[in-house]
Amino acid sequence: MNEANSDLTTRLVHHSYQPPSDFVALQPAVHKASTVVFPNVAAMRARRWLDKSSYTYGLHGTPTTYQLEERLCTLEGGKQCLLAPSGLAAIACVALALLKTGDEVLIPDNAYGPNKSLAEAELAQWGITHAYYDPLDLSDLAARITPRTRLVWLEVPGSVSMEFPDLPAMVRLCRERGVVSALDNTWGAGLAFQPFDLDGDGSRRLGVDISVHALTKYPSGGGDVLMGSVITVDQALHLRLKLTHMRLGIGVSGNDTETVLRSLPSVALRYRAHDATARELACWLQQQAAVVQVLHPALSGSPGHEQWQQLCGGANAGQGAAAGLFSVVIDPRFSQAQVDAFCDSLRLFKLGYSWGGAASLVVPYEIETMRACSRAHLQPGTVVRFNIGLEALEDLRADLAQALVAAFAAR
Repeated sequence: MNEANSDLTTRLVHHSYQPPSDFVALQPAVHKASTVVFPNVAAMRARRWLDKSSYTYGLHGTPTTYQLEERLCTLEGGKQCLLAPSGLAAIACVALALLKTGDEVLIPDNAYGPNKSLAEAELAQWGITHAYYDPLDLSDLAARITPRTRLVWLEVPGSVSMEFPDLPAMVRLCRERGVVSALDNTWGAGLAFQPFDLDGDGSRRLGVDISVHALTKYPSGGGDVLMGSVITVDQALHLRLKLTHMRLGIGVSGNDTETVLRSLPSVALRYRAHDATARELACWLQQQAAVVQVLHPALSGSPGHEQWQQLCGGANAGQGAAAGLFSVVIDPRFSQAQVDAFCDSLRLFKLGYSWGGAASLVVPYEIETMRACSRAHLQPGTVVRFNIGLEALEDLRADLAQALVAAFAAR
């Protein structure tokens, strides 16, 4: 085609200019595409996307998504990674890839709520059963595994109530019974411990089969991206997940991918900062009269603290590693209305779900409506969860102090 003689519209669509290819920058380029163009039919027929050696369609990967997948494998110690548009989408992909009618999935009683809702609604209507197990009782999990059990979800620590289970023992049990283990590793983030090396010696003798990570939290770090990942080390398991991922049409945007890539280099620094401030505030709240219990895995006396020490205690130069997330139990002599008033009185802590961003957050919970197993390890009272952001420690402590006085003083 003679470009000079073609219509202006055609020339704009099929412009011949190509920029030089030797541009190198620190930040990866953002590639956005649905259609991927092939040089000829032979190349179109020869290209394969399953091994990430080439490109066929935007949904199957771009240079930008491939880079994020590989960096996340480095973060968590995995070999293959899939990206999803949210942490819950990643959880759903695992369930749909591994479960069929007549199968059973086991979920810890303190798991992320939407994972439980998925099992109770969609999975149930497809003939997939579920049961909840006590995460602090290994014998309860062992008793609930049956020949129909195909998947065991693990969560470390538990959602809201923050119990820290014996993860290595649970993974050993799943291996012995021939059941796939999938860990929600959002809290650990690849920094508190390595999910595929639970022995911690680089041997990889013991590790989970699947690690699911809500990248919405610490890898993003800005409270402005929804994304999830599914990471594995076994190639056959990865392929099974990847084909389901493809058939469901799961994809992520180039701009969101670039945002996570930009934040990822600072994730370890931010994680340590969140952790340090959270531990200081958790210890301070233990001394406050309105608080009857602080639920933070790194604090002695918190449910599962010994398991946290064993798994995470060697990280961070021997100080251990924990996310900037913890809960408190408010004395039952205070009503729900008073607890709500405490949360409303906070100025720096914003009312909002999720965590891992720069801004501190607070949410009150009715924990008795969220649990089916024993709550004997929890003191009576109302649970309030805090996400500790990147604000100055003394400013956050002052905010908590004034809210405690406003809601609970002279009561």
